[in-house]
Amino acid sequence: MVVNETMRHELPDWVKYGVFWHVYPLGFCGADIRPSGPREFHGRGLDAMVDWLGYARDLGASGLLLGPIFESDTHGYDTLDHMHVDVRLGDDAAFDHLAEACRDMGLSMVLDGVFNHVSLNHPAVRAALDEARGRLSPDDEPWRGLVKARVNDDGTPTLDVFEGHDRLVDLDHDDERTVRYVARVMNHWLDRGATGWRLDAAYAVPTSFWARVLPHVRAAHPYSWIFGEVIHGDYPRIVEESTMDSVTQYELWKSIQHALETDNFFELDWNLKRHNAFLDSFVPQTFIGNHDVTRIASQIGPAKAALALAVLMTVGGVPSIYYGDEQGYVGVKQERFGGDDDIRPKFPDSPDQLSRLGEPIYRMHQALIALRRRNPWLLDARTEAIELENKRFVYRSVGADGRHALTVALSVEESPTFTITDADGTVLYRY
Repeated sequence: MVVNETMRHELPDWVKYGVFWHVYPLGFCGADIRPSGPREFHGRGLDAMVDWLGYARDLGASGLLLGPIFESDTHGYDTLDHMHVDVRLGDDAAFDHLAEACRDMGLSMVLDGVFNHVSLNHPAVRAALDEARGRLSPDDEPWRGLVKARVNDDGTPTLDVFEGHDRLVDLDHDDERTVRYVARVMNHWLDRGATGWRLDAAYAVPTSFWARVLPHVRAAHPYSWIFGEVIHGDYPRIVEESTMDSVTQYELWKSIQHALETDNFFELDWNLKRHNAFLDSFVPQTFIGNHDVTRIASQIGPAKAALALAVLMTVGGVPSIYYGDEQGYVGVKQERFGGDDDIRPKFPDSPDQLSRLGEPIYRMHQALIALRRRNPWLLDARTEAIELENKRFVYRSVGADGRHALTVALSVEESPTFTITDADGTVLYRY
């Protein structure tokens, strides 16, 4: 297949109007994350989420942003097989059931693609080690080239691993066979009902690799949306060189959290100026919570978390809400074995089993998401400071066409409060 490697991608409408409910499926479904024996299905698979689609729709979400769902050793980011749903999440039929239910309800579904590394137990690792030792078998042949093993002076093979994790082995992103493999995986699941991809650890992969993969995906699925997990770096350059649509806006997440934590709105204003500059070249994927960070309500308290949500819903970007944040869940990420468990919880079988204590926070999320979806121009709105003090910040978000505007007044002077007004001064929401 011949593709244009300089092809640029216009955001499809389903993304322009998008607000995503971000779910970590292995936690949501109550899977055994660190099985002591064989990985097994315990009765709740991906299709258990079907009963929650109405909840996500009523929240105001336009789609699901799912964490990893493919066969893996433990937490989903140590992949064993990209072409099959993890046995702990049911099977491929469970995916098909969920995809069909999403389509019926008009919800999109974005998948998490772990293409920087694989599990130490992946067959591509075995093939690389066998080749380095000079004893390839026929079973190795389909996997040759995906992983590279170097031979030490003493004849033993060495593998490149991800950030010191010896059980996460880097793929060989220089090999054309890896390009073809990743493109095939991405297209397979888009064919099957997914609508887009989050590229895990995209910051660790050469941008040239994505630029070789994504044109093949665009050619088959021109209305897909593909963004990368990028924690820091030159966001506009990464987007341009990789040809991804977007990257995760970690700078904004950090500045929202830290400004509210320290009562210093100058930090937020400074980062919103950077955010404006990013919007000149791409629309970032924005969030105030995800599967890798301490819950916003634990970090800054529930009252200030409401202000964080107000910012998320009134600045440019494609926002996502991490499951449980809309109920005021708390959870602290710890740097230890199992330190992610607290922020990746199991959800009940159905929404009516949730505690009523979270209902006011859910209603606030509904109202602010609805406000955003009534004002789709916020997708690429720029912000400008009107009043700026340590504990008080008033900014205006202005549409790219200059005809639409909202004013947001944040205060932590006494108790945390915010007010959102339209261009005529009508109060749209007050907290």
